[in-house]
Amino acid sequence: MGQVTLISGRERRRQWSAEDRARILGAISAPGAVVAEIARREDICTSLVYKWRREARKAVKMVEFAPVVVEAAPPAPPGSAGEPGGIERSDTAGVITVEMSEVSVRIGAGASAALVTATLRALRR
Repeated sequence: MGQVTLISGRERRRQWSAEDRARILGAISAPGAVVAEIARREDICTSLVYKWRREARKAVKMVEFAPVVVEAAPPAPPGSAGEPGGIERSDTAGVITVEMSEVSVRIGAGASAALVTATLRALRR
């Protein structure tokens, strides 16, 4: 038989602290996480978890979007890095390069933290 929780007194609803909400929302945003499993483990209704997630997304007022340009990598010129006697190029200093399957995304060193975060979140989906 399952566990029964009896809440007596004036307030019958559980109060979730901001830390608990953040912990649960962090758990559901992990790759491969299943909301129903986490809600069951935390003994909370899945609809409440979805409500918290909607509220958290609305609380983020500023979202930056940037155009994405996907281009094929240029062929390496003779004598370049990777070939015997090649010279390592330093033009990629200060650039974040994320490669997934056939896609490569480069983010410049001057990009804001919010832009980098939004780009990586978009790639994760």
